[in-house]
Amino acid sequence: MSATNVYQQNPSGTVKIESPLHHGDLSSLIGKGRKNAGVILREKKFLGHLTLRGNGHDAAFASGVHKALGLELPVALTVVANGGTSLQWVGPDEWLLIVPGGQEFEVEQKLRAALEGQHIQVVNVSGGQSLLELRGPNVREVLMKSTSYDVHPNNFPVGKAVGTVFAKSQLVIRRTAEDTWELVIRRSFSDYWWMWLQDASAEYGLSIEA
Repeated sequence: MSATNVYQQNPSGTVKIESPLHHGDLSSLIGKGRKNAGVILREKKFLGHLTLRGNGHDAAFASGVHKALGLELPVALTVVANGGTSLQWVGPDEWLLIVPGGQEFEVEQKLRAALEGQHIQVVNVSGGQSLLELRGPNVREVLMKSTSYDVHPNNFPVGKAVGTVFAKSQLVIRRTAEDTWELVIRRSFSDYWWMWLQDASAEYGLSIEA
């Protein structure tokens, strides 16, 4: 079996890093939204994003993932979480793993050690995407404006995650609590989605949270 190069991708020292919505200057908007806003947005920036591929039908693979992460492999269209770590089904042999920022290198090493000898792929995609959290009583109304996917609770319960069309692009929608949703966004479309969400949330009031 050929060796795999695994290296620390986080910048160190004085290297400046910027979130996908850096130019939106969201931090300057904290506390300036409408009181009792119907939608509260938080950019969950600088998290570790890893894609994991392997044979989900292989008990050894599932066992290795559980050993490394403490999480069971999620079934189709679901996401499981433990603290700041989440694992989402993306396809029959692919999952998206999100971990606290700075832990992605260590987690990748744990996965490779637990799955040694198996045919797998682990790729750090942290620089290419980010996570937006939407919370509040009117989030579902905003989502209904933005996607044709049925976000009614009967069709989209807590724990579900889907990749779908959103506005005129694509992203992943995850429901993590009764009134809390997450959007997994691509960096290249972040400004577009930020402008869209401002417009779609205007009638309900949009507040930015740290």
